[in-house]
Amino acid sequence: MTAPAHPAMPRLVSVDAPGRLHLGFLDPSATLGRRFGSLGLVLDDWVTRVELRAAPGATDVFSADTPEAQAELPRAEAHLAALKLRTGQPAPLHLHLARVLPAHAGFGSGTQLALAVGRAFARWHQLSLSTATLAHGLGRGLRSGIGIGGFDQGGLLLDGGPGADGQPAPVLARVALPPQWRVLLAIEPGARGLSGAEERAALARLAPLPTTAAAEICHQTLMRVLPGATQGDFLAFAMGVGRIQQIVGDHFAPAQDGEAYTRPAIGRLMRWLDAHAPAFTSEPVGVGQSSWGPTSFAFVSRPEHGQALIAAARAAGALAQGLQLVMVRPRDHGARVTDSTEAAQRAPSRPSAESLWRWQQTEQAPWRLH
Repeated sequence: MTAPAHPAMPRLVSVDAPGRLHLGFLDPSATLGRRFGSLGLVLDDWVTRVELRAAPGATDVFSADTPEAQAELPRAEAHLAALKLRTGQPAPLHLHLARVLPAHAGFGSGTQLALAVGRAFARWHQLSLSTATLAHGLGRGLRSGIGIGGFDQGGLLLDGGPGADGQPAPVLARVALPPQWRVLLAIEPGARGLSGAEERAALARLAPLPTTAAAEICHQTLMRVLPGATQGDFLAFAMGVGRIQQIVGDHFAPAQDGEAYTRPAIGRLMRWLDAHAPAFTSEPVGVGQSSWGPTSFAFVSRPEHGQALIAAARAAGALAQGLQLVMVRPRDHGARVTDSTEAAQRAPSRPSAESLWRWQQTEQAPWRLH
């Protein structure tokens, strides 16, 4: 007896793009000619999830599961329009935002949204476009390469800053943190750090970072943070991150009302953790702020240390009303891309001559969101 035929399930391409912490710039003032350079860490469970399927009609459809995701739909729509224009692939699509990272909070949400939309689109059309190419075409990664590198491979990442010709910052080193290490995140829901025009204006107003300060950041990175992460030496890692954050915090304080932290309540919590953590964990915790914040962080060498610190902060009244202190794992892999049909088993094809030409013609003047 022949089994009844079942209609094929509609194709769905899904991309989970991970958030990251920005642990500090190496040289934001370009004392040697090359500017920025970034140290960053990719986080597990904090993701933007984009789903792409065929639209039922002749026009694109956009939807979202949460108010936060709904607010990001205009940016997602603009990304999709740019991708269609650049590749010459006009087929109508339904783009759904199932989850989004908190916007302008230190997680790199803008880059991950762009890359998630770009990767889903490329997978849908079986286009061999690298993550760096997608980022460049969508105007992302202009200062830091850790969002691009994190999307591809996760881990603790060091980049060398963007090239003078506008090329994305190259990833110079990648380290997988020991599996038992954890990150405490201090979060103030709804609060935002600087972004866009405000961020550019703040950077322009800052005095140059002294060469000696840039040299110490590089020294701490190369001789404490990276070796500590590689060999599981938590003391070296935490001390290096903490010292980098002291230097970076002092440098950016004039743009943050004279403080190393954007939000006063988070600043008080971070100072409490820095001062009192050794009493509970017998080790420093390497506190700091991710990018312009307000999300801030502390590291612990094992989960029970994180649980003890969260409980102690609550008991001491250091966790102000409205703040959250949560423990997360570092993520040792990049974005997850799934394709519900057999097309997922096919090797990606090269773009058509026309679509590749369209993309290359626009790469010299990348489209940007403002």
